[in-house]
Amino acid sequence: MTHKSAEDNIKKVLHVVGHNEDYIELVHSGKDYFHRLEKIIEKAQKEIHLQTYIFENDSTGNRIAALLKKAAQRKVKVYVLLDAYGCAALPDSYVHDLVQHGISLRFFSPLFSWNNFYLGRRMHHKVVVADGKTALIGGINIADKYHGTTESEPWLDYALQLYCPAAVDLQNLCKDYFFKQRSSKKVNPVLHLVNKARVGILQNDWLKSKTEVCDAYTNAILHAEKEIVIVGSYFLPGRRIAKALKKASEKGIKIIVVLAGVSDVPLVHKAATYLYSSFLQHDIQVYEWNRSVLHGKAAVVDKKWATIGSFNLNSLSCYGSIEMNVEVYSSDFAEILRLDFDKVINECSEVTNTTLKQSNKGFNRIAHWFSYQTIRTTILSLTFLPHLRFLEKFRL
Repeated sequence: MTHKSAEDNIKKVLHVVGHNEDYIELVHSGKDYFHRLEKIIEKAQKEIHLQTYIFENDSTGNRIAALLKKAAQRKVKVYVLLDAYGCAALPDSYVHDLVQHGISLRFFSPLFSWNNFYLGRRMHHKVVVADGKTALIGGINIADKYHGTTESEPWLDYALQLYCPAAVDLQNLCKDYFFKQRSSKKVNPVLHLVNKARVGILQNDWLKSKTEVCDAYTNAILHAEKEIVIVGSYFLPGRRIAKALKKASEKGIKIIVVLAGVSDVPLVHKAATYLYSSFLQHDIQVYEWNRSVLHGKAAVVDKKWATIGSFNLNSLSCYGSIEMNVEVYSSDFAEILRLDFDKVINECSEVTNTTLKQSNKGFNRIAHWFSYQTIRTTILSLTFLPHLRFLEKFRL
């Protein structure tokens, strides 16, 4: 099944024709995502919020920047929030040019501030929303590597396009972060009815007592009845999610994880490889994607519940970074995403006890162990350092 046919099926299933034309659509990295992003910016009439971890000064970034400047020139209010670490390489002249063209731009959380040590707390979500009507949310940053070139495939990743009331929720959340507004109390995520699907926006911001993505993953895994399929980059599940996966395995639930065979952070890949033997011992099927870097963060449980977003299954996403995901309760949508996963799995290499013995020979096993201990220690440090406050009165 091709990506295009999957998209056509989603339109047929979840596209509602009527007075209020609400829909959701699965989006793939590459031309699919960036074509939609460009159209959203071009059609915006009043307000655009774009928030991303990485915005690079390359052909893809320059094309999106040019469209944002044109939007500002036609009196659309354009608000851009970039992560200070993820966009550290963006030249000052580039930023100045965007501001000079009427774009309101801000960087989230410099690495160091007077009252806080913000080494690990990053704004990791990737969201664009226009006029509170249409939005893109997922794991796709703005850079050539997510778009792809004539020489290389785009990194494997997913997003969702929303044209429904959930877009209003996203716009409000973007405003909260851009204008540094603080909600007075924690509220449960709202699920909106889109045809027969229920769609909600999940946040993870442990510093603000929001663990919605982590909670949703854990609950979905614990309540699984037949099957759990996870596509995950930087897959190093913390104690809570690892315990849930172990319980699911003990109940005889089929568990499949699709991981990066090619990673932009080789040390993380080696650390994950160290865990493969434990996964296989618990009857978890492991597949590696080798055609390009796997950067996706998505899951389907029992072909009923699905999630796509920026959340990685590791402690840094659980307790350090600010993440956003969409969750969808819909057998129709879950079936489409599951079929897409099947296509990916068919192009993967399966990890078995035999292949693992071959890759773990001699020095490799020591390297995998060392990588795991290094990454685990680093993640623990990055998880808790952001929450140290040098001055007690400045605690949130």
